[in-house]
Amino acid sequence: MTSQPSPEPVTVAFAEVSTPVGRFTLAVTEVGLVAAGWGSRPRLKDLVEVHDPDRTAGVVSELTEYFAGRRRVFETPVDWRFISPTPRRVLQALHKVPFGTVVTYGELARKAESTVPARGIGSIMGANPIPIVVPCHRVVAGNGLGGFSGGEGVETKRWLLTHEGYLQPTLLDL
Repeated sequence: MTSQPSPEPVTVAFAEVSTPVGRFTLAVTEVGLVAAGWGSRPRLKDLVEVHDPDRTAGVVSELTEYFAGRRRVFETPVDWRFISPTPRRVLQALHKVPFGTVVTYGELARKAESTVPARGIGSIMGANPIPIVVPCHRVVAGNGLGGFSGGEGVETKRWLLTHEGYLQPTLLDL
């Protein structure tokens, strides 16, 4: 009897980027960006941490360009493997929402061909493991900005949408 070789462990490399909306942490597997966000490093069960600046360099560069106003589309591959099917379908539809535009929670559900109600779409946005690159800040309520769980909350969402030209700057931004 021959045994199957055990699969190679999935590895993850981390990087941090200083942005106008706070320190942003990135986690990249061999496949692509698996997690991002504000605050401490995400806990990624069963992934082995490696030091690999070359692996994270592309997304670090793209985020730097985005915040400098020189990038509108992220080309970094996303590693979707660790997101369950329904949220994955919604987040993949969201990933296609263009820079400077928004969709409502209901519109995103339709784009994802999902039967998840708007409130459920909001929960998926709140749990989005890859904000900015998978742009949950571009999802708004039918009657206003809606919520945002990243950075400083709705103020971060407002900053991002102003940066993308969807919202006009206020006197506080000048």
